[in-house]
Amino acid sequence: MFDISFGEFLLIGIVALVVLGPERLPTVARTVGALVARAQRFVATVKADIQHQANLQGLDSIRQDLQEAAQNFKGQLEAEVQDARASLDSHAAEARALAEQARAPLDEAERTIHQALRTEEPAGADISPPETEAVLAEAAPPPRDENQLDLFDDLPVPVAGQPDSQPVSRA
Repeated sequence: MFDISFGEFLLIGIVALVVLGPERLPTVARTVGALVARAQRFVATVKADIQHQANLQGLDSIRQDLQEAAQNFKGQLEAEVQDARASLDSHAAEARALAEQARAPLDEAERTIHQALRTEEPAGADISPPETEAVLAEAAPPPRDENQLDLFDDLPVPVAGQPDSQPVSRA
């Protein structure tokens, strides 16, 4: 760390033994060891803090890059959505125009049919509306309920090729 060799440490130890004496040397050695250990822990903490700050700066740059990429993507996405909306609006306008064009012949056909019905009305004017409803009611068959058994329905016709089918007689 400080480029001190073993010989230099030995010389420092001998001088300390002569100056301090054998009684105080162990306590001074413990104190110096504790101070060196504390200094090493302090250096390690400072290194860790510097490393942490460097990582945070790297993370900040990565975060900024991600935010820029997200903003670019958001802008592209919004542009695509606007293009799609514009295209959808133009297609909707075309569809409305085609619907208007198709409505004109239908309206004309409806007017023609109604005019034809109005001209035919006087010829059949001798039947009153209640009588027409009665004629229509007689002509229409009653609604059939599939869940109800009807005794007066036509019976199924027996098939000639089946041996167990016998003619059914009605009474």
